[in-house]
Amino acid sequence: MKTVSTDKAPAAIGPYSQAKIAGGLVFTSGQIPVNPENGLIEANDVAGQTEQVCKNVAALLEAAGTSIDKVIKTVCFLADIKHFAAFNAVYAKYFTSSPARSCVAVKDIPKGCLVEIEAIAEL
Repeated sequence: MKTVSTDKAPAAIGPYSQAKIAGGLVFTSGQIPVNPENGLIEANDVAGQTEQVCKNVAALLEAAGTSIDKVIKTVCFLADIKHFAAFNAVYAKYFTSSPARSCVAVKDIPKGCLVEIEAIAEL
């Protein structure tokens, strides 16, 4: 098992890794819309936050030696299911291979974010 770490995605805000590689797969931790360049959440709407989250997931996958096109499964968390359509509009631009997916609304996401995505990808 190998730990993935990059400054092109937000640092972990707890006792966990940004991503792990095991058995030919990359498992990312959930990514929130923190801009890794300044540590801030810059977007206030779900579309802008989803854009940053997708960039963070892509950066982690690149650091692991793979790409967003090799994602097999995502798990997506929304602060409010009414954001589903706006979320999907941005998500579809990044996850063009249509990986398997779960998408649920949850009570709270760290730092008050509107969206979080975790991914599993092939190397």
